[in-house]
Amino acid sequence: MRQKLTFDSQGHTLAGLLETPDEPPRAYVLFAHCFTCGKDIAAASRISRFLVRARFAVFRFDFTGLGNSDGDFANTNFSTNTQDLVAAARYLEATYEAPRLLIGHSLGGTAVLQAAAELPKVDAVVTIGAPFEADHVLHNFHADLSQIETQGQAEVSLGGRCFTIRRQFIDDVRAQSTETIGALDKALLVMHSPLDTTVDIREAEKIYGAAKHPKSFISLDRADHLLSQEADSEYAAQAIAGWASRYVTESSTPERPDVPKGHVVVSEMDHRFQQSVYSDHHHWYADEPIAMGGQNGGPDPYEHLLAALGTCTAMTLRMYATRKKLRLDHVEVSLFHERNYVADADQAEQNQSGVERLVRRIYLQGELTAEQRQKLLEIADKCPVHRTLHNDPVVQTELVESR
Repeated sequence: MRQKLTFDSQGHTLAGLLETPDEPPRAYVLFAHCFTCGKDIAAASRISRFLVRARFAVFRFDFTGLGNSDGDFANTNFSTNTQDLVAAARYLEATYEAPRLLIGHSLGGTAVLQAAAELPKVDAVVTIGAPFEADHVLHNFHADLSQIETQGQAEVSLGGRCFTIRRQFIDDVRAQSTETIGALDKALLVMHSPLDTTVDIREAEKIYGAAKHPKSFISLDRADHLLSQEADSEYAAQAIAGWASRYVTESSTPERPDVPKGHVVVSEMDHRFQQSVYSDHHHWYADEPIAMGGQNGGPDPYEHLLAALGTCTAMTLRMYATRKKLRLDHVEVSLFHERNYVADADQAEQNQSGVERLVRRIYLQGELTAEQRQKLLEIADKCPVHRTLHNDPVVQTELVESR
């Protein structure tokens, strides 16, 4: 499942993407992309996708002033990026669950080493092609460094795009300390390619040397700095998943309610709109669209209602066609809900509301006669959910003091 999310950091709204497995996640992961990149860079997307297959939930976002996030990149620096990471982690903790694993690519790796000190619930940190010191990034625009220092800013071309780099950025990266690496008190995995021409592998040696155990190193042989080849991203993700299984505390699975057959239990997830829905053997989600204040993490209540009618209709038609040996190859049912405040005005006035309709459209594929198609249309109205909706069911509500 992919959810577009937003959260606040330092007065700006940042855009993020949460990818979750179908099963309850082993743990939540926060991913920091490389300098001037975005959350959708190929390596970040691929590594996230592979980790989701390994049952991790991965959250990545655009730093302030990048991608779909608000703010001016020229006013940001390494320190503000670190605070964006901390804000993202706290958003995850408040809305879902605190991240147990931080992954940082390139300068994002240096940033997660700094941010980890402020996140006590993080168990482990992974760096990919990361420099030991933040000011290593200055070599990317050394030709413009003199202008930045004398004139206060310069337009710098990075990765084919122009960015305004100001003196405060230079001063900030130079002021960063590496002491947090030795005081990390978390498991550390350092990943680097010996062929990396952007960040030399000697930077990985410095990180590894400064860190205390438990620490590990994995060589990303044949990979470039951006892990642009899918095979390299997949290898990195598989290695991270295997390593993390030793050091990352698995998320506690919410206690599943005891649900009798034929019953459904709905329980809040984020204390807004997201809901966990349980039956005797199944678990799924309900939510509202982002425009309505939800996170679009599942179908909304009316979509659940339409799904109940649509699935019941298709199943009933299939059972009838099988019993009658009809040549029905495929059934498709499309539905929508509408409130009609114009047509049937007399009925609306009687009901003191607009007339509501569930519009159901049935497509039947197969060698069927006109008579058989008409009979199937009649059978559709005999599906149990259809009959329930037409029987004016009484909803009896009871307040339960304890569960």
